[in-house]
Amino acid sequence: MRVRHGLRDLLRGLRHRESTPQGRPAAADSELLLRVLCHEFRTPVSTLGALTRLLADERRELTADDRRAISELARDQAAHLQSLLRDATAGTGVLTLPPQPEPAVPLAGILREAAALVPADRRRARVTRRAASCPVPAGRSRQVLVNLVENALRHGPPDGHVGLYATLRGPGLSILVTDEGRVDDALLVALRRPAPAVGMSGLGLWIARQLVATDGGALRAHRLRPRGVALEVLLPMARPLG
Repeated sequence: MRVRHGLRDLLRGLRHRESTPQGRPAAADSELLLRVLCHEFRTPVSTLGALTRLLADERRELTADDRRAISELARDQAAHLQSLLRDATAGTGVLTLPPQPEPAVPLAGILREAAALVPADRRRARVTRRAASCPVPAGRSRQVLVNLVENALRHGPPDGHVGLYATLRGPGLSILVTDEGRVDDALLVALRRPAPAVGMSGLGLWIARQLVATDGGALRAHRLRPRGVALEVLLPMARPLG
């Protein structure tokens, strides 16, 4: 499966795209592009590191399904890095080209890969049959869910549970990534910003929002009771795969 990263998609949500008379991107756009590239290189590199540690940890017993999911995610993250390199060297026109089409795949496979990042004893998952079969854009959906799962592992309690849940909700598809942390002001601000703040803080959530918006969806935060936070990806329903 060929994965299309599409920095063009990531920067589609940038509202202010001023250019110099020579048609080159303004300094603000160039700086944002550099930050997005740095962040997006960090995600697959850290993911590949986490996957190799899982494989090397002799204390953890991995099922055949776990190993299959780990190998699939490692393959796709390597392809993601190759795509990043192509986009990074494609020239400054990356800011203005339209989003690239990419194949649709059943959600179940994407969720299985993202879940492979979470140790089995900390993992919680529940997916309805209809949601599992829903087609989603392969590269963008994988990128969003891996980003959200890594955030949950990074910001939730070290031994807390991380959950992935999916169901049909009204006319769309709802995907939840949960952890046992809390909804703080920084998270809410990151989900509202039209453009990311200076630095790397909140950049991953901004990128996820742009990718979800590319497919007509939204990213929301919810407080869980008695404790916890859920990031919800809402996507419009696509036609079933034939």
